[in-house]
Amino acid sequence: MERKDNQSPQDETARILVEFLEVAITSIVFLKGIYPPGAFERRKYMNLVVHTARHPELRDYIHSAVSGLLPFIKKGLVERVAVIFFDRDNNPMERFMFKLTVDQSCGSNVKEADLEFSLRSFFIKLPVIESATKVLPQNCRWEITAYFRSLPQEISSKNEGLWLPTDTKQWQQPPLITPIKSMSSQPLSVQLYLEHPSVYEPKP
Repeated sequence: MERKDNQSPQDETARILVEFLEVAITSIVFLKGIYPPGAFERRKYMNLVVHTARHPELRDYIHSAVSGLLPFIKKGLVERVAVIFFDRDNNPMERFMFKLTVDQSCGSNVKEADLEFSLRSFFIKLPVIESATKVLPQNCRWEITAYFRSLPQEISSKNEGLWLPTDTKQWQQPPLITPIKSMSSQPLSVQLYLEHPSVYEPKP
């Protein structure tokens, strides 16, 4: 990771978080087996072997979506980032949810090694929870969705304009939640959990 000395602690944390999210989301998509193994390649990240997207369209979608969150994360506007898997009728089946908190009042320098040590544990944990996930049907799809604490008053960059309101279907009942991993290393806290529809969710 290349560090820029003129960055504020919040900017530095946001940059590290966006890099982490890009690799973590790619790892989740690989885990779900939607694409053939040839769409991915093995790379080193945080001294771990991870899967990154090899297919240009897949790589560009994940990169542009997550990079577009950077200015919002810097401002503390992003509460959660979800990877949502849908069935062929566009009903959500499963959500991997990242809950994010960046301490906007932190004035000390970010200890990048500490953040890396905490974040790398997510990649160790992900393969272990595969048995808790659902088997996806054919012709399913997925998307990245961000949930904001508040909406920005104005769009100040091209990347910010990539994010648009969505009409994605939501569950009517509170979901079943399976915790996966959490970390807290000043000024960053991240929780990752899995959501499935409740048994009381009305059938589509």
